[in-house]
Amino acid sequence: MARSGVRIDPSARTHVDAAINEWMEDVIGDVILGDARDFVPKASGRLHDSLRAECHDKVLRVGSLDVNYCTAIELGLPEMTIVPRNKKALYWPGADHPVAKVNLPARAPQPFLRPALFQRRTP
Repeated sequence: MARSGVRIDPSARTHVDAAINEWMEDVIGDVILGDARDFVPKASGRLHDSLRAECHDKVLRVGSLDVNYCTAIELGLPEMTIVPRNKKALYWPGADHPVAKVNLPARAPQPFLRPALFQRRTP
């Protein structure tokens, strides 16, 4: 019995991968992004407005690229002491006087990305 083979156009994989990326970003990414924006602490709104969802090579990323304190909000910060590196004291505009060090208390985590990701969803 002769075997008839089915040939698939090699460019099909590119089209399928593009469709998967689009679906992940436009459907799943938008849902997770919406939940993250609902859960994020909104002190100034800067972090909320910076949240994005993007998909490349079937990997979905939801988060902020341009707000450097995003991880500190999500995971919290330990107690820290800030000391000068190049000078004898620290000074910033609005400070009453130069100081030798600044003690910062620990900051509790305020997770918003993980709860958005692990939110139970029904089809």
